[in-house]
Amino acid sequence: MIEPKILKGFRDFLPAEALNRQYVMDIIKKTFESYGFDPIETPALEYLETFQGNIGEDERLFYKFEDYGGREVALRYDQTVPTCRFVAQYQHELAFPWKRYQIQTVWRADKPQKGRYREFIQCDIDIFGLTSALADAETIAITINAYQNLGFKDFKVKISDRALYAGIEYPVIVAIDKLAKIGRQGAIDKIISKGYSQTYAEETLARLANLEPNDTLKTIFDYLDKSGFDAKHYEFDRNMARSFSYSTGPIWEVEIVGFDSGSVGGGERYDQLVSRFSRNDIPGTGIAFGFDRTIEAMKELDLLPHKSTVAQVLMTVFSPETLAISLKFANKLRQAGINVDTYTDTEAKLGKQLKYADKKTIPYVIIIGPEEESNNQAQIKNMHSGEQLTLDQTQVANWLKVSLDL
Repeated sequence: MIEPKILKGFRDFLPAEALNRQYVMDIIKKTFESYGFDPIETPALEYLETFQGNIGEDERLFYKFEDYGGREVALRYDQTVPTCRFVAQYQHELAFPWKRYQIQTVWRADKPQKGRYREFIQCDIDIFGLTSALADAETIAITINAYQNLGFKDFKVKISDRALYAGIEYPVIVAIDKLAKIGRQGAIDKIISKGYSQTYAEETLARLANLEPNDTLKTIFDYLDKSGFDAKHYEFDRNMARSFSYSTGPIWEVEIVGFDSGSVGGGERYDQLVSRFSRNDIPGTGIAFGFDRTIEAMKELDLLPHKSTVAQVLMTVFSPETLAISLKFANKLRQAGINVDTYTDTEAKLGKQLKYADKKTIPYVIIIGPEEESNNQAQIKNMHSGEQLTLDQTQVANWLKVSLDL
């Protein structure tokens, strides 16, 4: 017998968890589409060279291998780099500025911890073909809007610009990006460990302390203000640098007050990334939402619906002779937009069927026996309160739609 188990950093999702994920995904998708963004999908496997040289220090986290054809390949590490490959490949078929969203699985050989997994969903939005800071501002606006729609009240998008760190080498930027987590001395130690002097480390951090928003950031803040967003949801953060090597302009991260497992999303401008795959220089900007961390935060703040099944009604089968009656009535309810689970074991006693509905937390049960059928009636049992009523069969669908708030 094979022991049922899964790899560390990978997960199964029971129906209640899967429904929560679907709930969050639906809200995010609707938010993206409300701004006119269209969906795309890219393969799980890419040539390794697609990612190499684009991620920075975290390339050690690639799931990479040689396939049966002797090709060096990697599982999708993120969605930004493959999308840049996509833009370069299909640029003559796209209308620029091109706005897309993508919700797919990515893989990273990371150390599993709370809110961090080796297989997880990313939700991305990107705008290609615009150098204007208004494009960066729009993606930040969508970010704020999405977290509002998910029910978060106390969150903030921290915004900066990699242009403010001109002259600072990339290894130092990586250390700066960890400043909030490891503190000033920790950042100094990390910079020194990269081969720089203590004087240089201290001078660099002193320079950061005096940074102010540049014209690009002022444009972004003005856009958000004119769009009507509350200023409590965004701020300039001089110590936030983002560690991706392809970042070239505005950068931002989303933090939720009371959630201590790190940012739940981050974005940046990356004007040179598409040029790695094309002779044409196509600027881009966008954000990757931390889907799993967002769900973790929603759990902690009790923002998820308490739902463990999509079924709204259980259609019981009173006896083998009434099976056809139950099946036809269940289909009538489905045509009215109600999710109906039919119990198709005709030998099961009614009590067993009720226990099934209770275990699945199906809110209502419908019973149509010979007596109800002869009177064109149906019994409806509320599984939460235990109350039971009898209605004319023509009234059941409307009664359920009102009760279920459909």
